[in-house]
Amino acid sequence: MNSLYEEVLSAIHSVWHRRWIALAVAWAVCLVGWLVVAMIPNSYESNARIFVQLDDALAEQVGIGVADRKRDIERIRQTLTSAVNLEKVVRATRIGDTVETPKQLEAEVLKLADNIKVVSQQDNLFEITAISNNGSFSDAENAKLAQDIAQKLIDIFREENLAGNRGDMTETLEFVNQQLAQREKELEAAEQRRRVFETQHPEMVQGGAANQQRLESSRSELRGVEADLAAAQSALAAIDGQLAGTPRTLPGGVMGSASASLARAQADLAGMRARGLTENHPDVIAAKNQIAALKGAADQEAAGGGGGVPNPAYSSLQSIRADRQATVQSLTSRKASLQSDVANLTSMQLDNPEAAAQAQKINRDYDVLREQYDKLLQDREELRLRGEIKTEREAVKFEVVDPPTTPRSPVAPNRPVLLLGVLMVGLGGGAAFAFALSKLRSTFSTTASLERVTGLPVLGAISQTMTDAARELGRKRLKYFYGASAALGGLFVVLLAAEFIQRGMVA
Repeated sequence: MNSLYEEVLSAIHSVWHRRWIALAVAWAVCLVGWLVVAMIPNSYESNARIFVQLDDALAEQVGIGVADRKRDIERIRQTLTSAVNLEKVVRATRIGDTVETPKQLEAEVLKLADNIKVVSQQDNLFEITAISNNGSFSDAENAKLAQDIAQKLIDIFREENLAGNRGDMTETLEFVNQQLAQREKELEAAEQRRRVFETQHPEMVQGGAANQQRLESSRSELRGVEADLAAAQSALAAIDGQLAGTPRTLPGGVMGSASASLARAQADLAGMRARGLTENHPDVIAAKNQIAALKGAADQEAAGGGGGVPNPAYSSLQSIRADRQATVQSLTSRKASLQSDVANLTSMQLDNPEAAAQAQKINRDYDVLREQYDKLLQDREELRLRGEIKTEREAVKFEVVDPPTTPRSPVAPNRPVLLLGVLMVGLGGGAAFAFALSKLRSTFSTTASLERVTGLPVLGAISQTMTDAARELGRKRLKYFYGASAALGGLFVVLLAAEFIQRGMVA
């Protein structure tokens, strides 16, 4: 601990012994540093916030959804700081006064890109930040320039949102109109070719429709009729099977006879089983006993040649069979007619296959062109309606929540802190230089350091003896040193006061 204390005292003594050198270095470092700090231009920042309105019920009705409008706003936000827009800002503000060559313009655009930020705070709230630190302008001019840059960005946002939408929609409609005019000419040419062909080959046209179309339609209808006929024949066969297994009459000619009673008892038993009654249920057992008793009487009645009543189920099946027979006959006639048409049209194509192929190609081209023309016409009307809503109703509306602020103080650099930092560096640098200079000379500040280096005991030390004239000269030099040190501190205070006065002049 004593050794460290001695080292500190030795260092202080060494610096104090060369205090004029330390002070000179401190003055040099401070003057250079303060000059550099003074050359750094102040940066003034202007902020503005805009609110974007996205809700529009009519826009959603025509297909302009919230997602579409959000994409438009995001696109505008991203392109707001593009080189083209920044060039507009440069030319519209005082920055353009210092631009003379394209190279200078490019440099200013790049610098401005670093000084502008557009941040989305929420889905529909944007903050625009503009910084101005042009060294050729005064602080007041830079503060005003930062506000002008932010205002110009708001104007560009408005132009991109309104005029940009109008311009884009106009260009789109012009392109669609050009495509419509081209398709219309092609469609007219196809119609002319079709009329010429129909004039040259009237036998290929019946009722205004080409044979190929009629042939394809007849074949398609024939396939449907064949499928329906097969289903009708299958249904007729099923009815025939049911008729074969159904008796024409029921046994017993008088109501209440044994056969009729047996039939009713059997029906009752079947109903009980359908309700889920088991074979051990008393009602089921009673029904079985009744059926067993009636069977004998019914057999005797049948052996005695008793008459029967007409079976209603058989009559119903006969009416159904008649209806299905009529359906089969109708489909068979339609099938024969279609087969005749297909045969006639096919023979006509076989007689002139080249004309048939040409007719098919002409009709196909005409249908394709007609479909494209109708689709483009519908798209144009939709685009026109969307454009009117975007331009007239302004599907995306916005308002300036906070107008561009007028900076009152610079945001950078923090000059008071920098001035103080330069002063501390200057003082520390002077002391360090004086201490390093003392290490280059083989002198010892204390007897302990001499004894430690040589390894020999030091018996004593002789103090410095000065005359009165030397003491007086030392006091004068000390006063000069204090005065020079105070002058350095005073210069720091003056620079600090000048900085605050300059800020007050901007405000």
